[in-house]
Amino acid sequence: MTTTPYWIAGRAATGTDVLEVRSPFDGALAGRTTNATAEDVEAAVAAADGARAVCAATPAHVRAAALDHVSRRLAERSEEIAALITAESGKPLKWSRLEVTRAVSTFRWGAEEARRWSGSLQRLDTDPAATGRMALVRRAPRGPVLGIAPFNFPLNLVAHKVAPAIAVGAPIVLKPAPATPLSALLLGEILAETDLPAGSWSVLPVPNEVAAELVRDPRLPVVSFTGSVPVGWSIRESAPRKHVTLELGGNAAVVVAPDQDDAALDWAATRIATFAMYQAGQSCVSVQRVFAHRDVAGALADRVVETVGKLVTGDPTDAATDVGPLIDEQAARRVESWVDEAVAAGATVLTGGTREGSSYAPTVLADVPAHVKVSCEEVFGPVVVLETVDSVDEAFARVNDSRFGLQAGVFTRDLQLAFRAAQELEVGGVIIGDVPSYRADQMPYGGLKDSGTGREGVHAAMEDLTEERVLVLTGIAV
Repeated sequence: MTTTPYWIAGRAATGTDVLEVRSPFDGALAGRTTNATAEDVEAAVAAADGARAVCAATPAHVRAAALDHVSRRLAERSEEIAALITAESGKPLKWSRLEVTRAVSTFRWGAEEARRWSGSLQRLDTDPAATGRMALVRRAPRGPVLGIAPFNFPLNLVAHKVAPAIAVGAPIVLKPAPATPLSALLLGEILAETDLPAGSWSVLPVPNEVAAELVRDPRLPVVSFTGSVPVGWSIRESAPRKHVTLELGGNAAVVVAPDQDDAALDWAATRIATFAMYQAGQSCVSVQRVFAHRDVAGALADRVVETVGKLVTGDPTDAATDVGPLIDEQAARRVESWVDEAVAAGATVLTGGTREGSSYAPTVLADVPAHVKVSCEEVFGPVVVLETVDSVDEAFARVNDSRFGLQAGVFTRDLQLAFRAAQELEVGGVIIGDVPSYRADQMPYGGLKDSGTGREGVHAAMEDLTEERVLVLTGIAV
């Protein structure tokens, strides 16, 4: 098997510290690369710093054309890339295919946003002293970006770092997750086909301790991190003068209102079961907590358990598989210990609750005490907790009784309740009529509390990577 190169300022390179990437499902070799050498890491950062002016001045049509090219090439190589995502992450092939489709859209949105990234005019003669004056308000890159991506979406969450940076003209040094670097390196291969300026991008597989050094490097004034809560806040604390955006964890909640009829409950149960377990629950907005009104809770629970029982588990390379392994056996053992803790505290296992190697069976729990980890922390595994409430007020209070606040879903047909949910729920996004796992890649996406700060979504991320600059024109006819 050949060694996949990493990318230094658009140039392919290899080191001597070999990194073998293996499937979490069966240990099969997915690919081989090397960690970047210290000299190459320095070269990448220096190139990004040196390219900040030329990248910012790159015409919009060049940036947009590059992003269009990446989108098109991802679509052309979609089956190859989906198979690679599955091989290195253990994600079932059906979800890997969807991830590639989303990345195609993310880069397409980046190209479109690059073309319309124009600033705004503000007339100032609303005050007599400013007669004859107008302000041109534009946004300029804050500087080179350090993008740190997680393992669970090794292509599309990389895309959410790279596409906005290219769109605004900011150089980016990307660190993929050590467990899943291959998809990002393949993206580097496609980026190398574009006419972007040298130094505008690098893809560096490096150990996490090297990433800590990059976080502190003053030549990378922006850090965009997606990953765990402790690491995210430690990054912010270690770089207080930098602009840091954090997309961290959650324990996403669903509220099921009493206005749901049988057909609506079927839909809710299908969505809850699917998106509590998809990707083995390894998503920041995987359904973890469900608060169902007493009038519908029993019927909903029966449907959820039945639907979970129909999910196909096993080999992620099989197109029929719904739920594959976790990223490694250590992660599966952690989920197992959390479920065991809940059961010891009085929880009831409605289905699942068993582990085999790195795989954990899709699990539905009831009667879970509020203080145990599967209820109040982020499980990041295929586990959902069903709770019965006596009112929507109680459900909203339970949703908010969390240190996380990423997204929430509310199944209701009541328009007034929908707007009330948007006002009262302490989360970054409320999804009405669906689970919190829904995300459109062009919309602002991010959380409150321990779920992070800043927003992803191409346009929102472009704003995060830039700052306003004002040009005032004097003595003109407004």
